[in-house]
Amino acid sequence: MRVARVIGVIGVSCVLGFGCAASGNRATESYVVRPHDTLYSIAWRLDLDYRDLARWNNIGPDYRIAVGQVLRLTPSAPRASRTSSAPSPSATSRPHETPRVSPPKPLDSAAPALPGAPSAVLGTPMQWAWPTERSAAPRPVPGGGILLLGQLGQPIHAAGTGRVVYVGSGLRGYGNLIIIKHGDNWLSAYAHNREPLVREGQDVVSGQDIARMGTGPHQIAALYFEIRFNGKPVDPLRYLPDIK
Repeated sequence: MRVARVIGVIGVSCVLGFGCAASGNRATESYVVRPHDTLYSIAWRLDLDYRDLARWNNIGPDYRIAVGQVLRLTPSAPRASRTSSAPSPSATSRPHETPRVSPPKPLDSAAPALPGAPSAVLGTPMQWAWPTERSAAPRPVPGGGILLLGQLGQPIHAAGTGRVVYVGSGLRGYGNLIIIKHGDNWLSAYAHNREPLVREGQDVVSGQDIARMGTGPHQIAALYFEIRFNGKPVDPLRYLPDIK
């Protein structure tokens, strides 16, 4: 009963904005890069795909940004094309020509489906693993992630093979945060760490220790874990192995 009550308190804290995921806020169409920002952390904060953010701002494949740089948070508006009321010569010379219709393309069976299906269907062969031992049932948190209660200092593992793209405490509400990139479409995040054990740019394998558990809301030992597909949070419980 006490554990259930504790989890409930943490969940309420997240809803009130004190806890786990700082939800994206794009009230403006631009963002000024601050110290310790990375393209990944900015995209994560604002629920954007880091590839879109890079494309909108003509950022190269190294994804390097500079303090003070102003980033667009939306695609640039398309340029208005010139219109004319007079028909083109080709149109007047062929007023009754039958339009050509291209044959339909065959469906690509490997094309990603919508979030919510198994990860293999979404275009990645990776298998997700639990990021830490659990002392209670995982608690879904509004916004997309889950809370896992544990013991202070217990190991936090990479939930899949990938590359560490962010280590820091610059995202409000996440504490010490680690973000791992898995292929082109997937990211996973591990929040409220006491002691990170990896660095940005480091390759990790599934199950590798990446941090030690710290304290979440109300100073309770917990891990906040999140998975995102193309920048959008998905329910981790749909991808993690069944609890035995």
